Amino acid sequence: MASEVAMSQDNTPVPSTEGATQGQAMSEAELDQMQSILDFVYDYRTPDGHDPSKVFHRKVNKRALPHYYEVIKEPMAMSTIKARINNKEYKSWADFVRDWALIVFNAQTYNRADAGAYQDALTIRDVVGTELKKLVDLKVISEDVSRFPYLGEIPPQDDIVEEEDDDEDEDDEEDDDIGGDDSDEDGGKRKRKRGRPSKRDRDLDKDDDPETRKKRGRPPKVLTPVEARIQAVLKGIRKPKGPGGLKIGSFERLPDKAVMPEYYSEIREPMAFDVLKRKLKRKKYQSLEQFMKDVDLMFNNAKSYNEDDSQIHRDAVELQTEAHRLANEERNKPDSDYAMDEGRIPLPNGILYNGELYKVGDWVHVTNANDLTKPIPCQIYRTWQDPQGGQWVNVCWYYRPEQTVHRFDKHFLENEVVKTGQYRDHRVDEIIGRCFIMFTTRYYKGRPRRQPADLDVYVCEARYNEEKFKFNKIKTWASCLPDEVRDRDYEMDLFDQPRKMRKIASPIAYLLKDTDKETDDMPKPEWGAENAPPKIGAVHRRPRDPRDSPPPAPTPSPPPQPAIAQALPRQSQPLHMSPSNSAATMQAYSPMQSQMTPMQTAAQPVRPMQSMARPSHTPAPIQQHYSQNHSASPAPMPSLQRASSGQFNPATPQHMSAMPLPRTASHPSTFQTQAPAIPPAPSASQSRSSYRDPVPIEVWTLPDAANASIPSEIRSMYQTDDQGRILFFSAPPIQLAEEANDPNKNLGHSLHYMAERSRRTQEIVARRKAYEEGKAALAAKKKRQREVDEEMRNADYETQKARALAMLNSHLTRSTAWELKAMYGEEGWKEGMDAMLGNLEEQQKFAVQRKVLMEKNSALRVAEQVSLKSNGVLFDKVEDGPF
Repeated sequence: MASEVAMSQDNTPVPSTEGATQGQAMSEAELDQMQSILDFVYDYRTPDGHDPSKVFHRKVNKRALPHYYEVIKEPMAMSTIKARINNKEYKSWADFVRDWALIVFNAQTYNRADAGAYQDALTIRDVVGTELKKLVDLKVISEDVSRFPYLGEIPPQDDIVEEEDDDEDEDDEEDDDIGGDDSDEDGGKRKRKRGRPSKRDRDLDKDDDPETRKKRGRPPKVLTPVEARIQAVLKGIRKPKGPGGLKIGSFERLPDKAVMPEYYSEIREPMAFDVLKRKLKRKKYQSLEQFMKDVDLMFNNAKSYNEDDSQIHRDAVELQTEAHRLANEERNKPDSDYAMDEGRIPLPNGILYNGELYKVGDWVHVTNANDLTKPIPCQIYRTWQDPQGGQWVNVCWYYRPEQTVHRFDKHFLENEVVKTGQYRDHRVDEIIGRCFIMFTTRYYKGRPRRQPADLDVYVCEARYNEEKFKFNKIKTWASCLPDEVRDRDYEMDLFDQPRKMRKIASPIAYLLKDTDKETDDMPKPEWGAENAPPKIGAVHRRPRDPRDSPPPAPTPSPPPQPAIAQALPRQSQPLHMSPSNSAATMQAYSPMQSQMTPMQTAAQPVRPMQSMARPSHTPAPIQQHYSQNHSASPAPMPSLQRASSGQFNPATPQHMSAMPLPRTASHPSTFQTQAPAIPPAPSASQSRSSYRDPVPIEVWTLPDAANASIPSEIRSMYQTDDQGRILFFSAPPIQLAEEANDPNKNLGHSLHYMAERSRRTQEIVARRKAYEEGKAALAAKKKRQREVDEEMRNADYETQKARALAMLNSHLTRSTAWELKAMYGEEGWKEGMDAMLGNLEEQQKFAVQRKVLMEKNSALRVAEQVSLKSNGVLFDKVEDGPF
């Protein structure tokens, strides 16, 4: 094997280029040529569409596969080569070639010869070698430099660990049951090498770890009997071995089209083992027979292309026979033999619940046990039924910004969520309803077609790493979707003009403390219920990641307007509460402080953030204003719904949640109108350190289900709207002086607030009127255009009519002639036509006579009726006689 992969006659290992800083720098032209080779490898695809460079794009994740770094002492990836080119670190072509050789050498050292990464490395070696050969022909580099250096012996195959894909995209990992080789020729268990634990052992260890729920997961395996049979056949034909190793190795991948173009000229339908596995993974096979047709195609191609006495031809015959033997065995087994270990019964057609069919790929809201008002946006990956008849879904969670850990000045898109590595099981009755998550490249262009107007639509542009608390931009949206729906697309209703993607400040920036420093440890989120996202994330002041974009420049706030407190009309419901401007009193106005626990753990799920009227798209909350000068981080307010504008019309919606809410604010000038009547003057130190303005006063309500969970005796103690929902204020309303000692009097609002409310109402009415006028003008313009178009279409109507009639007459003549020729032959069709015309003439004469007779009889009946009426005879109906 070492001789097979040796790439140079030189037996002296080349020293590492890590940290090379000496020597003369490469020219820009040479760096461009290096970049061209790198880009070519990125773009290269095998004839079946496979990307052999994908597993080498980034270094192996040390957290997920620490054993890799015990074996590989000098990791290398294409991202490292790219960075060295950009930073001009290469001092010679030999360094560049050595890095490519290191990628191939590492893959051959860590993986088995039949592993996908091993075969991909050989493909990369050939591709890079071909490109370097072109530079040799152009006299850019010497032939000695173009050869891959010798980096050491490849370990014997018995000592090589099995392949494990660590791609963070989680989209192309190979099935362990198909790719694993867990037995020797005599059927004994294979001894695992180098101390690497098995996947089953790792899963068992995770089950005992209480922190498992916070770590990365995978969708469970839920195979139908057909898929289980196919998987058993694939696993069976991997076991036979020959003189050179596994027999299936010759059929693992299709030949390189650039190296063997004659193969594709002779073989019209290429097929390989990795294509079979990929089609199984993408749920392309509906039956075992359909799969066996591809198996026969793969082996028949090999027998057709290779000589009868060749080893590949003999291997193809033996493996094809073995595949059919295994298929017959699997076909004779009952479906009950393929039940999963946990007794899961797959439901490939989806689950019908509450009149909705939920299937793989659907976006749904799932109940959040930590906060019923913030359901979990997620996507369905699996559907199954347990032995007791319960129906389940496995979903991938998406976190809201306030559920993540990030830097305090990080900004998020409106309605943004981030993809996590959390794949969790939920009962189907935990599904609240549908939602939709769009990739950032589509979100600003339109909305999904044939979806309800009130559907919550989110945008996603990044993955969230819960171990390192980092956000990684998503390169390909398809890699985030289940295999079954990756090749599907959805229709969109496009906006008239693309909408601007605006970013807003972190909704939990207020959690930052004055004592936080850049050198502090990374904070942790606050976890609650077992099967739920964090109750709330955290913010920090640690240095910004170089890949993160800086926050947008702050927009200065308008100066605060003084408020005038005077007597105003009061609410009908008393509120027994003493006024205060302190944070403690502000929290006392929320009756949910003592009732939060039973409401959060209520079994009945609630629909979040219902509103009086929702726009056609899903708006997002506007940036909040927070003050940095808090000695301790206040507890986050529950995510509430703003009160109906019919009774209260507060300022811009500035809430603690990133949940999509309807927006009622109409002008930036209203931002400061809801400030407390007499805001305290900030101190000099506060002015220097503050980066958020005070929170304006707002009025909120809970969703109906959450509001109903509050006992009636508690609700009667607080102000409510016209629908009986408790009103929550972000600051206490002003209490009138003459009513301070009267507990039966209500709290009121300042004259300034009422005046601003009236002004905003008039402004809204004026805008609505202007909108209706513009809409009417546009409709009139469209109507005039339609009239003009109609006139143009009818201008040549008569000519078109005559032409159409002539064409119809010609068509009928030809059709009739063809039919007559078919009936009477070429000689007698004219006589047949004369007979048909004579018969038609007789029928027409008969029809004329019948019509005349019917008109005559009708006239006689009318005359008879008139005669009977004139003689005073009463009748109801005159029966029609024969004509």
